[in-house]
Amino acid sequence: MITIYTDGAAKGNPGPGGYGVVMDYKGRKKEFSGGFRLTTNNRMELLAVITGLEAIKKDGWQVKVVSDSKYVVDAVTKGWLGNWVAKGFKGKKNADLWERFLRSYYRHKVSFKWIKGHAGHPENERCDFLAVQAAEGEDLARDEAFESTYSPD
Repeated sequence: MITIYTDGAAKGNPGPGGYGVVMDYKGRKKEFSGGFRLTTNNRMELLAVITGLEAIKKDGWQVKVVSDSKYVVDAVTKGWLGNWVAKGFKGKKNADLWERFLRSYYRHKVSFKWIKGHAGHPENERCDFLAVQAAEGEDLARDEAFESTYSPD
């Protein structure tokens, strides 16, 4: 069993954003993070999960994703994602990331657990720190899919 703890952050929504991931396999932990100059909190929450799943090189693992994102956890556990797929993501935001998520999701046996954010959970707090630090970093990457369609009203 691999446990992936995730969090996303955005300074403004949209605004600069980042994600943080802590992977735990038998007590050995690995961390990942990244930042973008213009994105949304939901995109970063989802990208954190994707990053964790994509870091697993062999297929077929039991994976538990622990996230404080209702958007991500509910989309999978409540069946919303299946409906979005059936409708070709018509009218849904973040279709690019959901399609990328599905490619990694289907490679493993993934379960999700929602936890309350900012409630003292050590790995969640660490992920939050990594996400915020990434969002505040220098030379932030361009979230191509988001920026190419975003227009401030």
